[in-house]
Amino acid sequence: MIFVLDQDEAKDFYAGKLGFEVKTDYTAPNGFRWLAVAPKGQSEVEIALIKIGSAQQADSKEVEALTELVKKGFLSSAAFQTADCRKTYDELKAKGVEFVSEPKDEFYGVVTILKDPFGNKFSMSQPKNL
Repeated sequence: MIFVLDQDEAKDFYAGKLGFEVKTDYTAPNGFRWLAVAPKGQSEVEIALIKIGSAQQADSKEVEALTELVKKGFLSSAAFQTADCRKTYDELKAKGVEFVSEPKDEFYGVVTILKDPFGNKFSMSQPKNL
């Protein structure tokens, strides 16, 4: 689950820019929207993009606190792998994806950090061939 501030903007980012598939986009009669995406070809894992305050009863102070944590990147915990980190970095950067760092070599492979429009940060790595 990834907390977002706007599900339409999240859908545009994760599906439009990152190229993920939309697996579910359902709005219940009570207005709750379940939006789930996954990397193309991935069938085992889906990522729910949940709007803060929509999944449970939360008061305005709780929503505000969670919003600040998301904006600071404290609630994200996903890591993505790619076959060519530098190439994917260039492709995503050209689509307007914001990166915290350029790809760099580490002992385990090549890694960079990207951000979604809300502040969530994710590592993207190319594992070293062992």
